[in-house]
Amino acid sequence: MQKNRLLLWLAIAIVSLLLLQSCSSSKYPMESYVPPPTADSIPNYANLYYWAAHPYKKDLADSTPKPFAHEKTDTSVAVFFIHPTTYTDAAAVEGKPYSMQYWNASVNDAALNAKTDYSSMLNQASVFNRFDVYAPRYRQAHIRSFYLNDSTATSFFDTAYADIERAFMFFVQTIGNKPFIIASHSQGTLHAGRLLKAQVERKPIQKRLVAAYIIGLPVPEQYFSSLPACTTPNQTGCFVSWRTFKKGHVPEFVQREKFKAVVVNPLTWTMDTLPVPRCQSKGAVLYKFNHPKPRNVATQIQGNILWSSKPRFLGNWFFTTKNYHIGDINLFWKDIRDNAMDRVKAYQQQAH
Repeated sequence: MQKNRLLLWLAIAIVSLLLLQSCSSSKYPMESYVPPPTADSIPNYANLYYWAAHPYKKDLADSTPKPFAHEKTDTSVAVFFIHPTTYTDAAAVEGKPYSMQYWNASVNDAALNAKTDYSSMLNQASVFNRFDVYAPRYRQAHIRSFYLNDSTATSFFDTAYADIERAFMFFVQTIGNKPFIIASHSQGTLHAGRLLKAQVERKPIQKRLVAAYIIGLPVPEQYFSSLPACTTPNQTGCFVSWRTFKKGHVPEFVQREKFKAVVVNPLTWTMDTLPVPRCQSKGAVLYKFNHPKPRNVATQIQGNILWSSKPRFLGNWFFTTKNYHIGDINLFWKDIRDNAMDRVKAYQQQAH
């Protein structure tokens, strides 16, 4: 497991998106949510404070780029979104003992919560806001946990996952018999995979899973026992996954991988390895949230990863990284959004 963790490359995730502009329109009035007096308490998901996104509060996941602001919504479907690592401050763990006190984030850290909201909620969870979006705050493991040995790091990831599982059980009780989507990125996907195996697979609730969008980490082909990969755009009860890198680049750690990962191309929603041109790209949401960019990237599946052409935006000559992990969702914002609706419609037709 240590090797898999080292493959995550989470250090470049999300932070640079904090300055994005937003356009938020909530269906519900703003309310006051007061944290409990104990700073590092276990989240109580009956309290809206512990949800970064929830249908009954105004939050940044409600934001929609102006060109898509009038799209129809469907509140008969719920989305459980697990955000990536935003607990990255080196000073928080530098020289500190290996204790949950330092290595797991406090859900009552206002600055960290704002960082999560203005990055992941605004730019990732918002993809799914044509449905009811639930995104729990959780005691995420620090970014450096991915570089510790298993015996040291396991408890930090277990603490984070315990929160996710409790939040999901509360989510299931809250939504009743609604069909649902599970979506995640990076550390969120680490927990989403575990959650799907423990609480969805081979359980009655699996029949209500529209699809899982578990993005940013490698998912081995044999990881799930009964949850298949999505191989067509309208397939339901399945999962999609990919990791994005610049065309022509295969990282050394990927070259060393001994497993076959599931990679679905988000421009075609198939596992076909042929190149896909820019004209099939419906819209990336980059540094100007209200100005999505269609026909932005070309893609191709290459082994265990997804290749992407360099994104088009003003000043992209300064964008020199070959690891596009930060854009795993943003580069395909509209593509994912439309596909989620397509799968919901397919699910609803099958249900009738």
